[in-house]
Amino acid sequence: MANIQTLDPFASPLDYYGSELRRIREAHHLNQTQLGQVIFCTGSLIGQVETTKKIPTRDFSERVDAALGTDGHFSRLVGLVLRSQLPAWFQAYAEMEAKAAYISTYQAQLVYGLLQTEEYARALIGVDHPKKVDEMVAARLDRQRILGQEDPPALWVVLSEAALLQEVGGRHVMREQLGRLLDYRNDPWVQVQVLPFSAGQHTGMMGSFNLLRFDDDPDLFYVESYDQGHMTANPSVIKERSVGYARLQATALSPEDSATLIARVMEERYGNRS
Repeated sequence: MANIQTLDPFASPLDYYGSELRRIREAHHLNQTQLGQVIFCTGSLIGQVETTKKIPTRDFSERVDAALGTDGHFSRLVGLVLRSQLPAWFQAYAEMEAKAAYISTYQAQLVYGLLQTEEYARALIGVDHPKKVDEMVAARLDRQRILGQEDPPALWVVLSEAALLQEVGGRHVMREQLGRLLDYRNDPWVQVQVLPFSAGQHTGMMGSFNLLRFDDDPDLFYVESYDQGHMTANPSVIKERSVGYARLQATALSPEDSATLIARVMEERYGNRS
């Protein structure tokens, strides 16, 4: 793949992006260095993107669109490129997550991907995918864009207290991550509740799961194992898990009390120590 002439634009979204960048750049009679100067990066970076050695970012794509007058072409393509970096078994869920009007999730051990900081995500992904950290982190952060759109989905997150105490990436990373959760205290579309250990046995003890609701499509239930995800619209499953989720919400601390607990853990467990 090092030779751009061997690129098959139909091999993957990333190959197509690279071939399109090269084709349109050359149509404008620019070499890699010249385009790099226009969009304030190196010609080497242009070459790495064109040969699929580097994953383009949204910022890079927007600058390329502006420089080459491509009317958002690369800004649209980059979404497909980033999504293709997600595990193949997860991509179908990510597509549905981006379309959902309401997302409710119970997380037994970790902060939900839409609320993760970059460093928290990097620490998690680096455990099993050390050679693809940059690409997979970029894809995970790109999923979070739905929370900032004009009409975002309503997101309700119930976190086990374990997610606050399981140290991921070190104390500084955890402090920043819990701070991110607190940032959503006044967001009308994001609610975070903590299910404390004191709740005892509960309906989420079988593990994490998500429920997606749509304006015009059937609800979906999603759960994953180590190497695959399972998604279903079976009405009986949706009914059972919806009731189970309502029970988790009722058992968990209120959003206000949850924020108080998060802040306390943030300071007492991950705060600055002499």
